[in-house]
Amino acid sequence: MENSEHEAAWPEVIETVDALEECLSRPTAAVIDDLAALDGDLVVLGAGGKMGPSLARMARRALDAGGAPHDVIAVSRFSGEGPRARLEQAGVRTLSADLLDPGTVDALPSAAGVFFLVGTKFGTSLDVARTWAVNDELARAVAARYSGVPTVVFSSGNVYPFVPVEGPGADERTQPAPVGEYARSVLARERAFAQRAACAGTPVLQYRLNYAVELRYGVLVDVARRVLAGEPVDLAMGWLNAIWQGDACAAALRCLPLCACPPKALNVTGSERLSVRWLAEEFGARFARPPLFSGEERETALLSDATMALERFGPGRVSIERAIDWTAAWLRAGGEIWDKPTGFERRDGAF
Repeated sequence: MENSEHEAAWPEVIETVDALEECLSRPTAAVIDDLAALDGDLVVLGAGGKMGPSLARMARRALDAGGAPHDVIAVSRFSGEGPRARLEQAGVRTLSADLLDPGTVDALPSAAGVFFLVGTKFGTSLDVARTWAVNDELARAVAARYSGVPTVVFSSGNVYPFVPVEGPGADERTQPAPVGEYARSVLARERAFAQRAACAGTPVLQYRLNYAVELRYGVLVDVARRVLAGEPVDLAMGWLNAIWQGDACAAALRCLPLCACPPKALNVTGSERLSVRWLAEEFGARFARPPLFSGEERETALLSDATMALERFGPGRVSIERAIDWTAAWLRAGGEIWDKPTGFERRDGAF
């Protein structure tokens, strides 16, 4: 791997979407090695969302680097042609499908490994029934379709209770206590796959992520945009975890060999407990604009302890400081932004 494209230096500034996509989908040597053992195709369900395209492209690059002949099949509604075309150009097979349509799940292609990224969060409070249909009922159908196939199920740190900010965060032994309809439906998703695992012996890994960040959306973008616009940054949720999305994708792909029956859960996030006030001040320094604040930090927050993942995979390649630098430069240059605020500051679970 020495001097290969996968070990290339990170840029000082990311200036284009193409450059961003390259950074987000660059596999590690360990990802390449792990996927080399794959004995069939990979199916990525929900591949048209925020994280799916990066994961699908990284899988394709890793399989190519390892000389594996298998396909990466990205399944999504693909409401726009742009994302689908970019995946096809990267060598990823795409399948346009609404998984809620009758019979669609049963017709999905066979696979040696599945990544389940399908989910609904935003708009939950306006359409609770659809949230449960996607996060629970659809999960049950997919779990039945891929009985016996190793499946990495994307979950969320939202399944945990708020924990003291002075502690290490919730670890995998912490009993779930989700707040709000969205978080409860995410736990139901986990239970759906666990039930199928119990019935059919399906190896499953519950991938509890919070929060993946890149330059077009995420908690860093949320904080930075408020600072840049001179808007107050809410401190109600005064602490958080974050991980560069490329590192989160690499961890997810390396979770495939960890799938087990009964299922395992794994917290995936950065090693640092990040102060929202500190993040705002860091962006304020880069924008030469002192941040404004509203509210006060509480004694509890939604925080995860990712010790198990860090021991297994090691630290991420992109530090939070680098991600802050990239985000600030991207926003100053008017880079593309997705209007999808994370709602990280909410304490009532209403998204």
